[in-house]
Amino acid sequence: MSTFIAAFLILLLFFLLMSIGYLIKRKAVEGSCGGLGVLGIEKACDCDDPCDNRKRRMAAEAARREKLTKDRII
Repeated sequence: MSTFIAAFLILLLFFLLMSIGYLIKRKAVEGSCGGLGVLGIEKACDCDDPCDNRKRRMAAEAARREKLTKDRII
């Protein structure tokens, strides 16, 4: 039982240190390898014909980008 409590406390300490680091740097935890961008893949879904949910999300993102460029002050 004492091993479990010690492991839990160590894990809790790591979470506490990570949260303090986030509060100080205001930067989310990231992977070190760069993700899909390193492999030359622009998106997670490389389908020729994406599903309806993906099409809706892509249309909403395009509309958002268009609105941001249209309403740009500078």
